[in-house]
Amino acid sequence: MEDILRIAVRVLKTEADAIIGLTEKLDQNFEKAIEIIYGSAGRVVVTGMGKSGLVGKKIAATLASTGTPAFSLHPGEASHGDLGMVTSQDVIIAISNSGETEELVGLIPFLKRFSVSLISMTGNAQSTLARAADVNLDVSVKEEACTLGLVPTASTTATMAMGDAIAVALLIKRGFKEEDFALFHPGGSLGKKLFITVKDLMHSGNALPVVSPDAPMTDVVVEISCKRLGITVVAGARGRILGIITDGDLRRGIEKWGKDFFEMKARDVMIEKPKTVAEEDLAGKALALMEKHSITSLVVSDGKCAKGVIHLHDILKKGIV
Repeated sequence: MEDILRIAVRVLKTEADAIIGLTEKLDQNFEKAIEIIYGSAGRVVVTGMGKSGLVGKKIAATLASTGTPAFSLHPGEASHGDLGMVTSQDVIIAISNSGETEELVGLIPFLKRFSVSLISMTGNAQSTLARAADVNLDVSVKEEACTLGLVPTASTTATMAMGDAIAVALLIKRGFKEEDFALFHPGGSLGKKLFITVKDLMHSGNALPVVSPDAPMTDVVVEISCKRLGITVVAGARGRILGIITDGDLRRGIEKWGKDFFEMKARDVMIEKPKTVAEEDLAGKALALMEKHSITSLVVSDGKCAKGVIHLHDILKKGIV
């Protein structure tokens, strides 16, 4: 078992050293690559064969999700018709450790003919691909993590890290914000936090629990029970919010006043100045308020009148955490 662990440690250290080694290779070529992509009116097309192609797919996905339109292109399919997806406004990122991958080298005449910008990521700055590129990014490594020195391991890790460096540099240069990221991830937790509003989840209309201040407590109990939100709004003329009564208030009221509790009116039990949110507020804000005050429901208000009620369960069901 110790031998296995030593192997794992050596692999991780080798790959970590490969990434750190890239910092010494960063120069004006990296800056030029960023300027080419940033100044392009088209997309970034990432291509590579084998393991490089798989790394390219990840790089393209990262670029696309951080504000740089991108997609991956199989170089073999490219020479059989898929080059039709590439325009002169696009930027090609071609990945090849040797820089001599036949399928990639075969694309060079097309790219030159149509003046497509070419950025290569290679482990050999003197290779055919590197010399043909507008910019070559050196992703060479001292050794692979594979003991045979054959399996792409440290080299693919380094290449992927370089792709991340490109994506983050562009992200910062574009002023890409959290809201922008959420725009491309509407199904994720962040996207839900930043796009789902209180209005999307609140209970309103006939589903809004509301009683008048003069309503007997028996009616209050029925309203809370029927609407199943653990709360009712106490509203005056024109729906003006006067207070709220929760199911917790009912339990505490019975403990305090006994049977006399049911002879009381809503105005005698209600909590004035309840916590509220607006319809346009994000559901994430409502969740934060609930957590801060240890409550499970909030009245949705326009500043004066009740527009609805939002419940903790509705927020959690949407995956907003």
